[in-house]
Amino acid sequence: MKKNVLIIGAGGVAQVVAHKCAQHNDVLGDIHIASRTAAKCQAIIDSIHEKKNLKNPGVLEGHALDATDVDATAALIEKTGSQIVINVGSAFINMPVMSACIKTGVAYLDTAIHEEQDKICETPPWYANYEWKRREECEKAGTTAILGVGFDPGVVNAYAKLAVEDYFDKIDSIDIIDINAGSHGKYFATNFDPEINFREFTGTVYSWQDNEWKSNKMFEIKKIWDMPVVGESQTFMTGHDEVHSLSQNLDVPNVRFWMGFGDHYVNVFTVLKNIGLLSEQPVKTAEGLEVVPLKVVKACLPDPSSLAPDYTGKTCIGDLVKGTKDGKETEVLIYNVADHKDAYNEVGSQGISYTAGVPPVAAAMLIATGEWDVKKMANVEELPAKPFLNLLNGMGLPTRIKDANGDRALDFS
Repeated sequence: MKKNVLIIGAGGVAQVVAHKCAQHNDVLGDIHIASRTAAKCQAIIDSIHEKKNLKNPGVLEGHALDATDVDATAALIEKTGSQIVINVGSAFINMPVMSACIKTGVAYLDTAIHEEQDKICETPPWYANYEWKRREECEKAGTTAILGVGFDPGVVNAYAKLAVEDYFDKIDSIDIIDINAGSHGKYFATNFDPEINFREFTGTVYSWQDNEWKSNKMFEIKKIWDMPVVGESQTFMTGHDEVHSLSQNLDVPNVRFWMGFGDHYVNVFTVLKNIGLLSEQPVKTAEGLEVVPLKVVKACLPDPSSLAPDYTGKTCIGDLVKGTKDGKETEVLIYNVADHKDAYNEVGSQGISYTAGVPPVAAAMLIATGEWDVKKMANVEELPAKPFLNLLNGMGLPTRIKDANGDRALDFS
C-alpha cells in the first residue's frame, strides 16, 4: 500500500484533484498541495473545508514550491512522507517533477505531455521526445510513472483499451471526440491554461492514418458529429497527446482527435495567431521591453478557474470505434457526459477541470491499492481499464456505451 499524496499545481484542475483526494483520504492518507504561490494552495484548502469534502480527519496542508527545482521537490516529498505525486502543474515541469519522483522512489502521475517553452509541436510521436526516453530509468528505479491520466488523454485511452478487450476482434479506427457544449458567458476565454491551450493549436495537426503520421493545419479538417445529450457539434481535427501513444501501443491503423469549436472561437484565435500574438518567441516593444506575446495574451484573458461560478451546460467526450467482431462490421461509442454546474456545486470548479481532475485521483487510488503500482512507466492503455473505469463510475464520471444494443450505462463492478 502506498499512501500520502503530494499535488503539484494550484489551478482549476488541481482544485478538483485536491477535493477528490480529500473525499478519499481514507485510502490516500495525508494530502499536500504545492505551488509557487502558497496562497493559492490555501484557497483550495479553504474550499475543501467549506464544502466539507474531507472524508476523515487528517492532514491537509499547502506548501510553496518551485517545481522546476528537482532537489526542492524531492525534499518536499521526503518531508511530507508522500508516496504518490500527482503533477497537475504546467506541462513545462513534467520532467523535473518526474526526476524528483525517481530520486525519492515515489509514484508519479500527470495529465498532459511534457513541453519545452521554446518549442511547439515537436516530431511525433510526442512521448518519444521526453517521457519514453526515461522508461528504462523508471523501471530500473522501480518507479511507477503513469502518463497522461486526465480525461483526454487518460480516460479516452482506457475506453480504447476496453474496446480492444471486449468489443472488437479487429479495430480499423478510433476517433476521439471532445465536445464542450457549455457556456461561460465571457467574450473569449480558454477552459484551462491559455498558454498550453493555444500551443496545442498553433502547430501542425498530427493524426495517425493508414499506419503513418499525417499532417494538416489547424482548422483545416472539419466534421459535424451528432453526440449524445449535446447533439450536433462542429469539430476540427486537432493534434492531441493520446494520438501519440495509442498509435504506438495499440494495433489500430487510424487514430484521430476531434475537438469542438464554435465559429467565434475560431475567428478570435485566427486573428490572434495571424497578428503574432500567439507566438512563444520573445519580441521587443518600442520601449525596449522583451515580452513573449503568448504570455501577454494569457495575462489578459480570464483565469480559467474564474469561469466556474457562471458556467452552464454539459460536456460529452468519447471514443467512436469502428472495426469487426465475429466477422461483422461493428461501431461502438464509449463516452461520458459531465455537467458544469454539478461540478461547481461539488468541488467549486467548471466541468473541463472536473473531467481532467477526477481521473488522476482514481489512478492514485489504484496505485495505493497496488492494482496500478506497476513499478515502471506506462500510458493508460497499457493498464487494466476496468478497475479504473469502475472507480470513475462512483466518482462522478460514469461511462456509457452506444452501439447496436442501444445507449446504456456500463457497470464494471
